[in-house]
Amino acid sequence: MTRVDFYILRDDSRSDRFGLTCRLVERIRKPAPEGAQPPRVLIYCPDARQARHLDRLLWSFREDSFLPHGLVGETDTALTPILISSDARPEDEHQVLINLSPSAEAPAFHGRFERLCEPLDHDPEIRQAGRKRYRYYRDNGHPLAHHEVG
Repeated sequence: MTRVDFYILRDDSRSDRFGLTCRLVERIRKPAPEGAQPPRVLIYCPDARQARHLDRLLWSFREDSFLPHGLVGETDTALTPILISSDARPEDEHQVLINLSPSAEAPAFHGRFERLCEPLDHDPEIRQAGRKRYRYYRDNGHPLAHHEVG
């Protein structure tokens, strides 16, 4: 069953869920011990404008950081470990899903992933939708964790 982690920005944070996503991706993709490959990440972002914003942000996130990523349909998905997708493609991704959809509904394809990250910022609509998804995951027996971040 998919493990679900909610990451909620503290009220004093100046970041948003896109900046938080960059931090999450960097942490998730840290080199694994003893040469193991870090997990692949699919970022679900159904809004094309926001997907382009995230694409630019991942390139400029931190000078000393390299997060190899690309938009599905514009990159070789087999060679790119961090993918930004407007839908469930590619269907063979299954390790980590980051949900940037503003919908109150959980992504229909979330169950194929080992882990799901739900970054939430200060936007009241985003937080309200996140609460609804949290109840859905809880009611369906997913293991849940809550992380408050600055």
